Amino acid sequence: MQIRISVIPAAGLGTRFLPLTKSVPKELLPILNKPSIQYILDEIHASGINEICIITSDRKQALEHYLSHDPALENQLAHANKLEALSSINSLIDALKFHYVVQHDPRGLGHAVSLAREKVNHNFFGVLLPDDIIASKTPALAQLIAVAQEHNATVVAVQEVPQEQTSSYGVVAIKHAINDHTFAVSHLVEKPKPEEAPSNLAIIGRYILSPRIFEMLEKTKAGKGGEIQLTDALDLLARSGEPVLACKISGDRFDVGIPQGWVKAVEYYARQQF
Repeated sequence: MQIRISVIPAAGLGTRFLPLTKSVPKELLPILNKPSIQYILDEIHASGINEICIITSDRKQALEHYLSHDPALENQLAHANKLEALSSINSLIDALKFHYVVQHDPRGLGHAVSLAREKVNHNFFGVLLPDDIIASKTPALAQLIAVAQEHNATVVAVQEVPQEQTSSYGVVAIKHAINDHTFAVSHLVEKPKPEEAPSNLAIIGRYILSPRIFEMLEKTKAGKGGEIQLTDALDLLARSGEPVLACKISGDRFDVGIPQGWVKAVEYYARQQF
């Protein structure tokens, strides 16, 4: 199995950061001197993938601009001997191939992923939610790729959460443990009530998905919040008999989709740098 492409769903409105995100995409909010999406791109590149499909909205032209060369700016910086200031993003622009697909109607994560079908074709692929930044020695995506390739299976990243917080996540039900960090999944539940959660293993924003997920997304009806939930499609996939695994990721996760998590990420990376 070769993973050649990753999908980044980035069409969300970023309502938790309003009014700032009225004009600035939340994926461009800075963590020190880099926007949050650049940490995601670094992870993808470090995991050996060089093709990316970004699901975006028609309000986020700034995102595409950031991920393209800016000849006028580069020319000015070159004359000032400061072109090095753009080296971290320009090296990614040169190394990665970007595709953009517009999600005109925000109908949930599952719908966003379904829009990448043409770019993914019939291959396993990665999905990285830009709200989740994971700092780890081995990139989180690379950890999932290793498990997916070993078992030829769909793999979702999970972490243990307090039982009372399960209603904020998709949660996996465990069939059996493969080792101390990898588990076979029997089914999945989107945002269950704490007393109904099948475990305390919550899905976080990293996936390696079988191309059969698109077939399951076609069958998935609107669920929680009236949206097409990726968790519901994964549940159909697991129940169809195709192997779905859960992998506990090694690393520190920050939910930068909320102000509190963004502040923690800034503090963490500031400590690493200074």
